[in-house]
Amino acid sequence: MSISIIGNWKSNGSLDLNKVWVKDFLNSINSSAIQDTAVCPPFIYLEQMIDLTSDIDLSIGSQDIDSSNGARTGSISVDACKDIGCTISIIGHSERRALFHESNLEIRDKLIAAHANNMQVILCIGETKEHHLSGTTNDFLQNQITESLANLELSDRFMIAYEPVWAIGTGDTPQSSEINAIHKFIKDIVQSSSKNNFTPNVIYGGSVSSKNAEVLFNEEHIDGALIGGASLNGKEFAQIANIYKDRGI
Repeated sequence: MSISIIGNWKSNGSLDLNKVWVKDFLNSINSSAIQDTAVCPPFIYLEQMIDLTSDIDLSIGSQDIDSSNGARTGSISVDACKDIGCTISIIGHSERRALFHESNLEIRDKLIAAHANNMQVILCIGETKEHHLSGTTNDFLQNQITESLANLELSDRFMIAYEPVWAIGTGDTPQSSEINAIHKFIKDIVQSSSKNNFTPNVIYGGSVSSKNAEVLFNEEHIDGALIGGASLNGKEFAQIANIYKDRGI
């Protein structure tokens, strides 16, 4: 998977603001960096954003998918996303886990459904402040990974986003060396848990901006970013993508 910089708009956007975003993004992005990027708007704006970006390499993804279809009111199936040209999805975001009580096993089912339909997936994992302060981050992450991925065969259509819940939207970012070490740990656990010993790309999410992106991207095991608030500004999002493309690694 070449996509490394992904914007998660959450429940933001509008028909008019989306047009402004695309204009600002195109005015600021280096052409060589576009293919590394994807944006995940709310479901209702997926088709509009796909149409607005049809002539560039920006990928448009969904913020979630369902593990099935049919009698599941309010859910969006993999087939429905693919019908309109969406081929990438976030799953397991901390807000889905906390607000909608999604379990690791439910998220596993979504991953299986996505892989069966050749959809690229970004699996989100991350610890709460309680686990961070108690020093149990690695144990918590290992449990999320093994319950979601044990004995599954993975491919380059799969990546992980490490998002410490306590850092999302707070501006409180861990040291880049600390994040790098956790990413290396995640890669090792995925390799030992997956059926085919797959080592995924691991991207970071947690108050990433153009101000801290260069320091983060120069770390060996930080393979990109899942960006929340900063992705709502087309120019800022483009600047982060440009920094990633020009990183020193």
